Amino acid sequence: MTLQQLKYVIEVVNCGSINEAAKKLFISQPSLSNAIKDLEAEIGIEIFLRSAKGITLSIDGSEFLGYARQVVEQAGLLEQRYLHQKPSRQLCAISTQHYAFAVNAFVNLIKGSGAEEYEFTLRETRTYEIIEDVKNLRSEIGILYMNPFNQKVIEKLLRENRLDFHPLFTASPHIFISTRNPLAAQTSVILEDLQEYPYLSFEQGEFNSFYFSEEILSTVFHKKSIHVSDRATLFNLLIGLNGYTISTGIVSADLNGDNITSVPLQVDDRIQVGWIASHQIQLSKQARLYLDELKKVIQDYGVPLLE
Repeated sequence: MTLQQLKYVIEVVNCGSINEAAKKLFISQPSLSNAIKDLEAEIGIEIFLRSAKGITLSIDGSEFLGYARQVVEQAGLLEQRYLHQKPSRQLCAISTQHYAFAVNAFVNLIKGSGAEEYEFTLRETRTYEIIEDVKNLRSEIGILYMNPFNQKVIEKLLRENRLDFHPLFTASPHIFISTRNPLAAQTSVILEDLQEYPYLSFEQGEFNSFYFSEEILSTVFHKKSIHVSDRATLFNLLIGLNGYTISTGIVSADLNGDNITSVPLQVDDRIQVGWIASHQIQLSKQARLYLDELKKVIQDYGVPLLE
């Protein structure tokens, strides 16, 4: 087993395919495949499961990856300390539902990294894909919410994929609307107040289950409904069409401007936001630093943490 082989495994996981990893490593695809097969033969496990659709980490491979990342990270520290080499390229990947506070924390992570080289990834994506990303270790951390409606389904899916949910905070439901919306002057709203306004939500693709919705009350009928795929489009439509969406109430003026506001929604429900990770691996230093920044941002908004 060599350090180079460990780096090969990590790069394949980061890229999601052997072909793409070989390109980034500037080696041939057969050479990379053979190096990984030799490693698997030496340690007696299958790191990757191979099929016509591509490769995925095996259960044993997920555990192996955790150790490999630690070894490579420690080797980088040794090189910096004793060989006077420049700091190693920092890596971190996060998958999240469409939360501005998750982006704020990511910005702070990068600003505070001080690294000469880094390759960070932030995926604002669909609920099911967040779970898939973390299960397959494309991302170390996923950020999503649970409430009484979706909790049993989400928890079952996390258990099946050996993922743990760590609560961050619990929020009362709010609507996000334009500051020019007539409802912006109200101290709170009820569902009946919203009937004539377009309802905006994030589409969930082929896994378009009520339980995977990013918005609570996903089974409520709306006379006017618009599905979008990104946060910028959603906020533009909130302003252009006087629409609304339902979320945590945490609005970032830095990212969304000062023309979006939140108003409490009077419903008997709660939104518990947390992060998920595989319990088979230890988080990297950068992932742990991201969580620290995430908690700071949440507290800066005046929201008490659950941990």
